[in-house]
Amino acid sequence: MTTPISEKPVPPPATTLPPKVSGIRTVLRYTGIPPSWLDKRPKLPSRNWLIFLSVTSSVVGMYIYDRRECKRIRQSYIEKVQDLSEERLDTLAWPRRVTVYGGKWPGDEDYDQSMKYFRKYVKPILVAAAVDYDMIAGKKHGDIANRVANDIRLRRRLDLGIDEDPPATQILPTYKAIPERRKLELEGGIVIIGRPTFKEFMAGLKRGWTEGLEKIDQDEVLAKQLEDDTVFDEPEEFDLDQGSSQASTGSKFPSGKPAFSPIQLQRSLPLRPPPGSNSIPEHLNAPPAVIPPLPPMLLVSFTNLIGLKQIPLMIWDFFNQRLKVQSGSDAGYRLVMKATRPIEVPSVTEEPVFGDTATSSEESSLGDLEFDKEAEGYYKNSLKSIPQDIEKAREKYYEALPAKIAIARALSRGTREPTKEEYKNPPPTEVELRAERMKKEKRWRSDLQGWETIKPEAKVAWDERFRDAMRIFVDPPHDGTQN
Repeated sequence: MTTPISEKPVPPPATTLPPKVSGIRTVLRYTGIPPSWLDKRPKLPSRNWLIFLSVTSSVVGMYIYDRRECKRIRQSYIEKVQDLSEERLDTLAWPRRVTVYGGKWPGDEDYDQSMKYFRKYVKPILVAAAVDYDMIAGKKHGDIANRVANDIRLRRRLDLGIDEDPPATQILPTYKAIPERRKLELEGGIVIIGRPTFKEFMAGLKRGWTEGLEKIDQDEVLAKQLEDDTVFDEPEEFDLDQGSSQASTGSKFPSGKPAFSPIQLQRSLPLRPPPGSNSIPEHLNAPPAVIPPLPPMLLVSFTNLIGLKQIPLMIWDFFNQRLKVQSGSDAGYRLVMKATRPIEVPSVTEEPVFGDTATSSEESSLGDLEFDKEAEGYYKNSLKSIPQDIEKAREKYYEALPAKIAIARALSRGTREPTKEEYKNPPPTEVELRAERMKKEKRWRSDLQGWETIKPEAKVAWDERFRDAMRIFVDPPHDGTQN
């Protein structure tokens, strides 16, 4: 009987101890967080992520830095002038008041861009110094020039005694006589936003101090001029079937006048009252030989970037708003501190003393008349065709007008029955056509005259009488501004 070979006992397997887990990991394990998340090891992001994070952080950092600098610069100027707002005034005293002019930027449909610039960058300093302001915005080219010219003529009429203040205002406790009002105006000022506004302001200033003081109804004078042409004259016969005003005898008019041509219209001549209608004495109506002192001017640089070609400048400008805040705050600070100097313009010679044209003896340097001239380089090139576009629109309108007149007269006289389309949409009557023509001519002439005033080739209007009457706000001496 064989005895079985004894097998060696197998030792039990070695027990491996679990890794030690820190207390924080033990606690987080029971919160429901997957254990794989706790075993993650940080690593550098990929190349694309590094590029994205670098660009994003740089852009955000530039934006935040620029806006912080804007607040710091604006606040530093506000702290300089806010003490002026705490000065006590008499209850019936008038606070210091300035007039702000902002014209339409060429090529921009939003006419209020210059005023937006003033409200954002210059206004905070004036408000901190308790300086009141009146804003006058031009909705189209030429509005500022017309407004300034009318205001100057009204001032001349008041100073000469031709007009008087309404009796209702004279009994008010805050009423002040004309000499005292002129003194307060000199303590205020005039704010000019941008080069187009400056050109319009100077043109209106010259017209106001050069033209007569008669009150002229511009619409009435224009209507009189339009009546003198042959547009609405009737030919001997009408070809109503074709809807035209061509006469079968060669389009001869009863008055013997030639057919109308848009070139006959005097687009930019000043409108004068008819002879013999002037009731103002000649010595009062003549332009003054010396102009009294005018409120000092604050010239504020302004450039409006529009168009695809200027998108890179727009992007750069978006991240450098602090430059605009600095410029606008400097301008407001100059006005508040009242430091001025005489206007600097080289000697010029005019054909007559009160002529409409002036030639400069130093074409290369015109002093203050070259204010913000570099901004004209940002105008759209398409603006040069404004006169041609107006002329084309006028010619197209007058080519279609005779047919409209013939249809209106035929329907009003009953020489033919209206068509089905004319029943649904009645054509304009002759009265409506005259009103439409009046409106279009007024707009065309206004647009053309306004563009002729502000175009880059046009010189800034100047009169030698302005030399001793105009002053410019400048930086106060020993400023010591820390930016």
